[in-house]
Parts: sequence; structure tokens; C-alpha cells
Amino acid sequence: MRVKCSLCDTVETIPSHSPLAKRLRNRPIHTYMCPTCDERITKRTEERIATGRFKLYRDYSAH
Repeated sequence: MRVKCSLCDTVETIPSHSPLAKRLRNRPIHTYMCPTCDERITKRTEERIATGRFKLYRDYSAH
């Protein structure tokens, strides 16, 4: 299956029977990110968390 990174527009090929390919086919809201972009975003997020000024809002029970 050919996929395109949503950030850098790189076109790559992933196995058609992989769980990622199934997720992309069945749920159009999910987007593909190449390993390079995924690593870059992970690294920068960890750097922001390390500053102590980054607050992650994951508690949805407060609604």
C-alpha cells in the first residue's frame, strides 16, 4: 500500500496486510507519518516536557 506522510509529503510503501494499513483504510481520520517525522515530533515533545512548562491535557473526566 502506498502512503503519503501528512507532514513532509514523502510517499512510501507499507505492507498491505499490516495493522497500520488496515487502520488507514478503515478510518480515514487517521493519517500516516513517516518514521523520520514521527521521531522528530517525539524528540521535540520530550524536549518541551523536560522544560517543565509543557502541560498535557489528557484528563477528559473534568467535563
